[in-house]
Amino acid sequence: MPGVNAVVLVPVKAFADAKARLASVLGDAQRERLARWTSARVLAAAGELPTYVACDDEQVAAWATEHGASILWHPGVGLNAAVNDSVAELRDAGVTDVIVAHGDLPRAHSFAALSQPGTLTLVPDRHGDGTNVVALPTDMKFRFSYGPGSFQRHLGSAIADGLSVRVRRDPLLALDIDTPSDLAHPFVQEVLPAWLQTNPANQR
Repeated sequence: MPGVNAVVLVPVKAFADAKARLASVLGDAQRERLARWTSARVLAAAGELPTYVACDDEQVAAWATEHGASILWHPGVGLNAAVNDSVAELRDAGVTDVIVAHGDLPRAHSFAALSQPGTLTLVPDRHGDGTNVVALPTDMKFRFSYGPGSFQRHLGSAIADGLSVRVRRDPLLALDIDTPSDLAHPFVQEVLPAWLQTNPANQR
């Protein structure tokens, strides 16, 4: 696309703190390994697009560097500020478009088609509650507001501000892993690694 210089931005929290809601089915080591696995799949889904990881954890930064991503360091500010600040930083560096993808998407696939000039693209989770992927021009006046109900909040604020917005409902990008029921989704079980305790192959 002429004039589009897109990158993929993945906010990643400390792996040791990830996926606390899976504690009833996975131990600490498995949750950390799962967080690394899903994050790696999201980075791989970027394909040829440059990748950036927003983080405040040295282990995450080292991991991201090993996976070929650049680091945007935002310590202690929380998810929303980290993403908003990262988009501003990328804009100042000359990036025209950014695709923000959470690091817990087990069926992540090519993000490039989500980026459209002048348009905000929202990809909701399968419940229509969270926002798994957002693509937007870096100069768009849009503020990220993650947390429960973020999809409707993002959509509502974009409409209220008169932004060009589209909703992309993708059955694979809609899958994230937050709760034990997410691990049981058939499309997720198709790709679960053999080492994961909840893999159906380990329960026969």
